[in-house]
Amino acid sequence: MRMKGKTVIVTGASSGIGWATASLLLAEGASVLAVDMQPGAPEGCQLLIADVTDEAAAEKAVDSLGHVDALVTAAGISRGRPLGDTTVEDWNAVMATNVTGTFIWIRACLKPMLTAGKGSIVTIASQLARAGGRNNAAYVTSKGAVVAMTKTVALDYATRGIRCNAVLPGAIETPMLARSMARAVDPDAARRASIGRHPMGRFGRPEEVARSILHLASDDSEFVTGIELPVDGGWLAG
Repeated sequence: MRMKGKTVIVTGASSGIGWATASLLLAEGASVLAVDMQPGAPEGCQLLIADVTDEAAAEKAVDSLGHVDALVTAAGISRGRPLGDTTVEDWNAVMATNVTGTFIWIRACLKPMLTAGKGSIVTIASQLARAGGRNNAAYVTSKGAVVAMTKTVALDYATRGIRCNAVLPGAIETPMLARSMARAVDPDAARRASIGRHPMGRFGRPEEVARSILHLASDDSEFVTGIELPVDGGWLAG
């Protein structure tokens, strides 16, 4: 029960990595506020249906909790186009959710964490933030920004008890990945090609990413801050 007695916020908790993380944190004893635009969250969570870019909703939610021990920013979207085909609307939508949403929830949680003199923030980036990727310009750029934000927060608050780390998942069996594959001209070929980029020869599972998030959110990693932790089946090593 590594999170017993701790209060954690998980954004993007209605599916995929967010859902798996909220479930695992609950199992480890945490009280979890699940935030998502879509209804539904693991049983036992407190659910807030809100857009992560809603600054007022974030501030109100954090104030209502009183204290926050950990934040996991798993909300994210992808539009899947090369830069030349990306509209300003696409770009702004991806940046709003993936970057501004991360910023808003980190900023909201900093106040109670600073008051307590302790807190852990785990952002969700992507292995593509390091490796780059085709046909997904806005998403890849946004995840690079998340990594940069993570390091900045880690350095700004390192002496004040707040840690901030990024998890970089590879391709994970989630609804977002399914939608990404469906956009390809030949989805089966795209799936085979993506699997081939992972030396372990398969896609990851959400619960595998959640276990790494748990480690960074918990006191097990209390001397760890500012890192980029790949959970990518060897993609970046290959």
